Amino acid sequence: MKPLIAQLPPVRGRLTADAAIGKQTWFGVGGPAEVLFRPADLADLAAFLAALPPPIPVTVIGVGSNLLVRDGGIPGVVIRLGRGFAAIEVEHDQIRAGAAALDRIVAFAAADAGLGGLEFLSGIPGSIGGSLRMNAGAYGREMKDVLVSAIALDRCGQTHTLDSRAMGLSYRHSDADPSWVFVEARLRGAPGDHAAIGRRLNEIRAAREATQPVRARTGGSTFKNPPGDSAWRLIDAAGGRGLVRGGAMVSRLHTNFLINTGTATAADLEGLGEEVRRRVHDISGVLLEWEIERIGLSDHAKSPSPPFRGEREGPTPKAWEGEVGRAAGWSLGLPPPHPDPLPPQGRRGGGSGLEISACPSAFSEVKTIQSEGAA
Repeated sequence: MKPLIAQLPPVRGRLTADAAIGKQTWFGVGGPAEVLFRPADLADLAAFLAALPPPIPVTVIGVGSNLLVRDGGIPGVVIRLGRGFAAIEVEHDQIRAGAAALDRIVAFAAADAGLGGLEFLSGIPGSIGGSLRMNAGAYGREMKDVLVSAIALDRCGQTHTLDSRAMGLSYRHSDADPSWVFVEARLRGAPGDHAAIGRRLNEIRAAREATQPVRARTGGSTFKNPPGDSAWRLIDAAGGRGLVRGGAMVSRLHTNFLINTGTATAADLEGLGEEVRRRVHDISGVLLEWEIERIGLSDHAKSPSPPFRGEREGPTPKAWEGEVGRAAGWSLGLPPPHPDPLPPQGRRGGGSGLEISACPSAFSEVKTIQSEGAA
């Protein structure tokens, strides 16, 4: 059989086989992408998706700030948006931002234009596309508070525009079709005093530096906050502060952060996260839900223990738990043919391993979501 890269349609951007994508994430761990595609622009991406054979799995990632790539790598095509999707334009009280634009750069552009209400973006270590996918938030605000509309491509390369209501945003969740690739967002700010906006940006920066391991190799918040509580408090109460597994460690500064101390594998980090979940459940009865997205195949030589589901006995689950669909990446292809793939998550509004149908069926489904949002 021909290698995957030889089966792909021609592009104007760049295709790279066996790309070291795991090393490009903030954790700096994980295996390669079978093929990495960096589209030149929107037309290049749309044409590629339209011509790509449906059985080939596709995963889209952002800057890799909230992403753990497993040691076995990612099968299929990984799409990473770059310079052609990073434009930022100010239009009156709104900002148009490409999906690859960094959240903090958008916040600074808004500040330069005298637009307030977007300062919270400076505290999110990700890109606009990922923030749309997971309704990212920080310091009292989230994307749903400022989103006007978003533009996405479906698996067939068709363009769709959704208003904020059609996105169905809630805590770290979007109802948008998980197979879509977000390419642009329109955000609304409020005219404000430049000095006041600058002070708020400084406050957020100071708060992050004082409470988070911002200079460590970390993936940001590891677990979602359960209703009425904080993940960091539950982890601390369970004795998780400073817990170590291989080269992975629970941050002593903020217990909801996992750190690669320099020698960690993805298995170390995921295994440590699962141990934290076990300890928290034993102490409090709360089963923490992953916020970091974990994608790709396990390296069985270094495989972590199975994910904890609140059960101490019984057979080992065959599939990894998949509370996914977070800021740094999401899958829009078929689940990989592997004994431990992430299970399909498409119906939960999130993440990796979504089983998608041929273009006509997928297209009709996303049209239904749009019509509901416009009603």
